[in-house]
Amino acid sequence: MEKNWIKIAAIYIGTVIGAGFASGREIVEFFGVYGVKGLWGIYIVGVLFSILGSMLLLKVHDYKIKSLDELLERLFPKKIKVLIDILIIISLYTGFSIMVSGSGALFKENLNLSYNIGIIIMIIFSFIVFLFSLEGFSTVNTILVPLLIIGIIFTSLYLSRDGGYDISVLEGETLTAKGNFITSSILYFGSNSLIIIVVFSSILPLIDSKKTAIMGGMAGGVLLFLLAISLIKPILLYYEEVSNMDIPMLYISSLVGEFYRKMYSIILWIAMFTTALANGFGFINKFKIRSKFMIFLFCISSIPIARIGFSNLVSTIYPIFGVLGFIMILLILFTKPNKNSSIIKNKKNFPHRDYSN
Repeated sequence: MEKNWIKIAAIYIGTVIGAGFASGREIVEFFGVYGVKGLWGIYIVGVLFSILGSMLLLKVHDYKIKSLDELLERLFPKKIKVLIDILIIISLYTGFSIMVSGSGALFKENLNLSYNIGIIIMIIFSFIVFLFSLEGFSTVNTILVPLLIIGIIFTSLYLSRDGGYDISVLEGETLTAKGNFITSSILYFGSNSLIIIVVFSSILPLIDSKKTAIMGGMAGGVLLFLLAISLIKPILLYYEEVSNMDIPMLYISSLVGEFYRKMYSIILWIAMFTTALANGFGFINKFKIRSKFMIFLFCISSIPIARIGFSNLVSTIYPIFGVLGFIMILLILFTKPNKNSSIIKNKKNFPHRDYSN
């Protein structure tokens, strides 16, 4: 279909623009800390999102990949596939825990309530939804992502108009634990790569041509670049005030007005909630968990990790997955299909079967 590339671009943006992005914490950690050099980092990550994202979509199209398991089986020996599976499972579990932690930070910074209350509320709501299904939340996401995009761009334009370009941190750091602004931008792309791989390997029905794959990947990458630029501008303007905050965008949105801050915080909590559900459902479905007790156990097991703190988790966990994710996406993009794969053998045995649907 002619507009499939638009759907793919929207899925791409929705996959990356999670609560860590919308809160501004990721932008501070990976880009803002380097001052104006962070802008160059965002240019680099924009290129990576556009080009490597398009290449991954092309690979899914060319080899008719219908699921993550099929992608891994086509490309890697069984032992490596198992290791990657374990990596993705850990990523889903920590992703859920980080969103639980984010809820605690939001309640503490926005409502002046206990960090633990935010954690408990996120766990209760998640547990209730896990007992049913995630179908209704696909609609929530289609509404949420445009709201976040509008909110981010409006905040950037409003504060740039009032604050001009009097950036509070020009030079920034030259080196951090993530290296310089170049390596940090690579790590940021890598930290998003795992979930991008999971999502892209399941959208074959939308990728009806090579042109669709390229346009969807490029459009998604360019829009993500523009959103990141929109976020870093107000962050650099008020860097001294927000650099140590768990959720910088709450303070920044309050400069627009208290009502706007409340509205942004509601949208942000929903972003955290839907991101937590996506990671949680991924984990539960991976292990085919059906017992209510085991689901409850999964939810409460996130508490010890969540109590580490939202900004601490983003600064520690994301760089680790950044290295692993970047290596993994390069392996996927530049590894030729395994000729001994049972999937390939099946296609040879049934040459007339349509594997594209």
